[in-house]
Amino acid sequence: MKATKKRNLKSVLVTVVILLILNITGNSFFHRFDLTKDHRYTLSQTSLDIIKQVEEPLSVKIYMEGDLPAEFKRLQQETRELLEEFQAYNSNINFEFVNPLENEEASMDNIKALYMKGLTPVNITVDDKGKQSQAMVFPWAIAVYHNKEVNIPLLKNIMGASTTEKVIGSVQHLEYSIADALNKVTKEKQKKIAVIKGNGEIQDVFIAKFLLQIRESYHIGPFTLDSVAKSPVPTLESLKKYDLAIIAKPTETFTDAEKQVLDQYIIHGGKTIWLLDQVAIEMDSLYNDAGAAFAFPRDLNLNDMFFKYGIRINPDIVKDEQGSPLKLATGEQGSAAQYQTFNWKYAPLVYPESQHPIVKNLGGIKFDFANPIDTLKNGIKKTVLLQSSQYSKKTGTPAEINLNIVAEETSPNHYINTGNLPMAVLLEGNFHSAFENRVLAFDQSNFEPTGKTGKMIVISDGDIIKNQLDKNYEPVELGFDQRSGNVYDNKDFLLNCVNYLLDDTGLINIRSKDLDLPLLDKEKVYQNYTRTQVLTIGLPILILGVFGVAFSFMRKYKYSK
Repeated sequence: MKATKKRNLKSVLVTVVILLILNITGNSFFHRFDLTKDHRYTLSQTSLDIIKQVEEPLSVKIYMEGDLPAEFKRLQQETRELLEEFQAYNSNINFEFVNPLENEEASMDNIKALYMKGLTPVNITVDDKGKQSQAMVFPWAIAVYHNKEVNIPLLKNIMGASTTEKVIGSVQHLEYSIADALNKVTKEKQKKIAVIKGNGEIQDVFIAKFLLQIRESYHIGPFTLDSVAKSPVPTLESLKKYDLAIIAKPTETFTDAEKQVLDQYIIHGGKTIWLLDQVAIEMDSLYNDAGAAFAFPRDLNLNDMFFKYGIRINPDIVKDEQGSPLKLATGEQGSAAQYQTFNWKYAPLVYPESQHPIVKNLGGIKFDFANPIDTLKNGIKKTVLLQSSQYSKKTGTPAEINLNIVAEETSPNHYINTGNLPMAVLLEGNFHSAFENRVLAFDQSNFEPTGKTGKMIVISDGDIIKNQLDKNYEPVELGFDQRSGNVYDNKDFLLNCVNYLLDDTGLINIRSKDLDLPLLDKEKVYQNYTRTQVLTIGLPILILGVFGVAFSFMRKYKYSK
């Protein structure tokens, strides 16, 4: 008996010593194990680097608490678990979940306050075994650091998707949304973006939402090329101070001097995003009695420059069977106007096929009167980011564009070997100057015929960056089409372009992270509701009961001897 006690005591002491060693080792070496198949809870290196920037208390307030629909409870849980991961690596990160609708008396004031901050609610229909009800949810969070606030969108609006599919897509982007917000709120702005003016570019009010978004991470400012005529060299030197130049839908011809300034900016390492229309036609010009307008080629005097860089934007219009919805009035004259939705083939709806981080996991991106791009062989790496569908073709100009085309009947035979037309191309490499072996437009002592490694993105549609205006002439969200009510991924695509060109590729890689999130088939659940209850609730209780009875019987049998 004493020997048995000694053995037991020895076993206890050994166990205690092992536990103490493990505890001391665990305190010295921090590591978290992620046993999920897709490593859902393993933070990327970019997120870990951002977390290290938080040197003082940072608070995150999440407005998803209370009686939430089932889909949003999953989003809530995924958000909580991800924030716990962030907090595990840095205790300065604190978070709390808040129900803005908890107090009925103060709920309206809370809703108004959140609206003022730009946090709009989502009204969803909850379907519980055929019974439908309405619910309001605020899928937002706010990060606060050093009295600086940044909104965190937790729900990604996916066109045509159900609430469940939207939540699944949002979980895919959750780490990016939180990491991006923490990066904005903790990191000081360093890089500068120039918005080029002087050649009839798009007005600021039509790109206001895009500018407001990038202003959170970068310094931005207008840069006019008007001064090139009198002082081209100082203008070039001023432009070189910017890391990125955005040329959004110019409508006036560039002079050779202006081209040389932009060319040398590129050769000296400057990044550029070109959003160009090679054809003059606007959607608003079609809303007349005839329902038609003429499309003419637009000469911006940039063809030779882009030819040198390795691409050519053709003065044609892409006509795509995979178009965007367009509402038009129908019915007899004099009768009450009725609106019907048609497929507008001159507004291609592009779903990215490329796996490049700029476009990976993005939804539909809407174009308007886009032009096809040809890629040329010249040693520059070219990546087609966006292209039309298989059932698309070019429409040459000049040409009449008529709204009656919505009634046109076509078949796949009309699109044999005509589709997949590039409309957004990334160029990377050592660019050669368009003025190499040519007479310069102005004397430049530091002219370089060949540049250092650079990047540019050329998009053959200036309207892709354009936000619409509401009835009060206020900008609406970029990508939101008021006529159809659809939300497109134009904003995310352009933000990815900016991040990639400015070498913030880590954040883009987070966005393109793949997670395996299976969807629950509600129809099957409803059809097998009783069976599901028996399997998920009744069977575990039955197994537990059988185990308890068997265990009691074995104890009685063992100790009755």
